[in-house]
Amino acid sequence: TFLWRAEQSPESTGSIGIFEDASLIASPYQKAVAWAVESGITNGTDATHFSPNATVTRAQFVTFLWRYENEPASTGSIGIFKDADQIAAPFRQAVAWAVENDIAGGYEDGTFRPKADCTRWAVVLFMYRDMA
Repeated sequence: TFLWRAEQSPESTGSIGIFEDASLIASPYQKAVAWAVESGITNGTDATHFSPNATVTRAQFVTFLWRYENEPASTGSIGIFKDADQIAAPFRQAVAWAVENDIAGGYEDGTFRPKADCTRWAVVLFMYRDMA
């Protein structure tokens, strides 16, 4: 929804009907989800579920941003993080890009915490750093 609003809430021809749990997506968010799916920003948590009530992780959100930016190439590395092995393969390139471009960083203990909740303030900060 944050990215959709940043794009001035565009209309979408996409559909949330591809998800078995589409009925759980609250009506104020359905257009944003349809746009994000159509734009390739998200493809759900698996082939048939969106999981609208699940919390977005740090790795997932930087991946949304990376896809929003059309998956730019990166020479960054996730090897700087003590928990790099916990960054799942689908998120590694996006995290490397976010770190390389100072969009997201790690914690003082040298971790990225890819599975940690991405708080609202972090979403806003990551977007600000990306779009500034």
